[in-house]
Amino acid sequence: MKKEKKHFSIRELDRIIEMAWEDRTPFDAILLQFGITEQEVIEIMRKEMKPSSFRMWRARVQGRKTKHSQKRMYGIDDARFKCSRQKQITHNKISKR
Repeated sequence: MKKEKKHFSIRELDRIIEMAWEDRTPFDAILLQFGITEQEVIEIMRKEMKPSSFRMWRARVQGRKTKHSQKRMYGIDDARFKCSRQKQITHNKISKR
């Protein structure tokens, strides 16, 4: 059975690439949010980036503990999409503490 290709808007593709570049966003978070596997993320990155940029990204994330939930420290929430220290943005204004 052939797997169906997913089609993403430009905005969704930008977000997937942004999440893939972020050091602390695991591939499982991308799977949860967009329904694509690590291998599909790699294919998107290969297609959307320059070859040299892809090689640099690939070398950076390969084996990185923060990108693979199984290798992360116990107690780190896998469904977290952003750093806990990141400011909340509401209605285009940064909320005050």
